[in-house]
Amino acid sequence: MKAAVIVFPGSNCDRDVAVALQASMGAKPLMVWHRDTQLPDLDLIVVPGGFSYGDYLRCGAMAAHSPIMREVKAKADQGTRVLGICNGFQILTETGLLPGVLMRNKDLKFICKDVHLRVESDQTDFCRQYQAGQTVRFPIAHAEGNYFADPETFKAMEGNGQIAFRYCSSLGEVTDGANPNGSLSNVAGVYNARHNVLGLMPHPERLAEDLLGGSDGKAMFDSLVEALS
Repeated sequence: MKAAVIVFPGSNCDRDVAVALQASMGAKPLMVWHRDTQLPDLDLIVVPGGFSYGDYLRCGAMAAHSPIMREVKAKADQGTRVLGICNGFQILTETGLLPGVLMRNKDLKFICKDVHLRVESDQTDFCRQYQAGQTVRFPIAHAEGNYFADPETFKAMEGNGQIAFRYCSSLGEVTDGANPNGSLSNVAGVYNARHNVLGLMPHPERLAEDLLGGSDGKAMFDSLVEALS
C-alpha cells in the first residue's frame, strides 16, 4: 500500500498518523508539503489533525485553498481513499469533499478527552476490521467539532450509509449526555457518497498502540492496509 500524509503549517498530528501508518503498513508514508502541486499514484491520502494556518478564519478554510488540495480533490474524485482527522475533517468539508460543516462546540470551549464511539458500518475500507455496532474509544481535541448538515442532506446521508461514527456511552448508547460538542445526531465522522473519503473528529492515531493507553484506533489503519494492499 502506498500512502501520503499532507503537512500544513500548524499541523501537529502529521507525525503521529505517519507512525500509526508505518506500524500497519511496514513502510513509511510519503510526507507531502501543502505547497506541493502533484501527488504520485497512491492508495491513501491522510489529511491530519492540528491547527492549519493557526485556525485563522474558519478552521480549515485557508488550508482548503492550499495548492496540494486541488490534487487531493482530483485523486479523491478518481477513487483514491482519503482520510481526514480532526482539522483534516474540517478541511475536507471546506473543500466540498465531504458534506456538512463543523461549527463551534455547543459550550464554546476546547475539549480534550477520550470519548466512546459507535461504529455505524463495517462495510467500508476504513472500518472492515471493526464490527457494526461496536463501541470503541478514541481521543478528541477540538473547539470546532459540532457537525451540522441541513435536513435534506442529512436524510440522504443516512439513507446512503454515510454516517461512520456516532458519539456514545461506554455501553454503546447514543444519548445527549454522550455528545461532547452538540453534533447533529451525535455524528463523529462521515463518508462521502462513494465511501472513499472519511472524515472524523476523534483521533484514531492517538490510541493505536497499547503504550499510548489503548489500541482501538489501530484497526482503522489495519483495515486500510488489508483493503488496499
